[in-house]
Amino acid sequence: MKRPYSYIAGTGHAVPARVVTNDDIAAMGLETNDAWIIERTGIRQRHIAAPGESLTSLCAEASRQAMAKAGVQPGEIDTIICGTASPDHLLPSQAVEVQTALGCSRAAAFDVASACSGWLYGAIVGDSMIASGAADTVLVIGAEKLSAIVDWTDRNTCILFADGAGATVLRRAKGEKKDRGILSTFMRSDGALAELLWRPAGGGAEPYSADAATGKRHFIHMAGREVFKHAVRSMAEATDRALDTARITAADVDLLIPHQANIRIIEATAKHAGISMEKVFVNVDRFGNTSAASIPIALNDAMEQGRVKEGSTVLFAAFGAGFTWGSLVVRF
Repeated sequence: MKRPYSYIAGTGHAVPARVVTNDDIAAMGLETNDAWIIERTGIRQRHIAAPGESLTSLCAEASRQAMAKAGVQPGEIDTIICGTASPDHLLPSQAVEVQTALGCSRAAAFDVASACSGWLYGAIVGDSMIASGAADTVLVIGAEKLSAIVDWTDRNTCILFADGAGATVLRRAKGEKKDRGILSTFMRSDGALAELLWRPAGGGAEPYSADAATGKRHFIHMAGREVFKHAVRSMAEATDRALDTARITAADVDLLIPHQANIRIIEATAKHAGISMEKVFVNVDRFGNTSAASIPIALNDAMEQGRVKEGSTVLFAAFGAGFTWGSLVVRF
């Protein structure tokens, strides 16, 4: 078990006010219904941004909550890391826009493009920066406005994805905090499988086109069954590695907070890890799959419900497009 370099000092989350239920999606004319979606995904509703509602505004709200809980002022933030696959703009980075909104004028700011693993990757980078002495206080955000890049005529994807932001403040572990914080980290990727979950167009290789024949290529495309298979396998590896590195067992874990992809992947991950569903935090039913935002939203939700307390040992695991996957063990 490594000595904790950083600990999570504050959390926050923000989601759009608009709630879209499964019945609302069925009413769009798709061949689906509430029971079908719940059976396959566990999702009952999701939050979708209103026209003109920016990802920056969601990030800023979540970040202000986290900073207030951590007792941190904007000028104390050394670095802002934002995990997202759906920024407001491709240039500049989402993190820079959040920096401006928060007034963190002395912070370095950059994005991590690791899809659903974005917040977890960002937390590992932030922890490493603190360990190296490059930073003392790091704001790590996971945020998505996936409704902007989802094909609302594609039943395979539009029932899953949603919008929201979650934020955490990492601070250097010192004094009485030396026995708490990030105990182990793990991350991996496999680009050979990228086309199982990707956006074919919209970047430099194939710029966005409004042409009717090709326009949908800038939306998310997913081979659902193949993604499910790899997600279960990779999340299993992530939980194994996290526990081994932290030198703990499943019995030592007070709560598992996995990426909220769908209930079947969550259940398979818990079963492999040997953790009962009573010790797994699930809110995919209320928020849907918010990609990089799902774990920090779930963490803040769990803390507000009293599921994470001082002394709790929490295992985080994520899997996303790329493919990317990873895990953290954190003692609060």
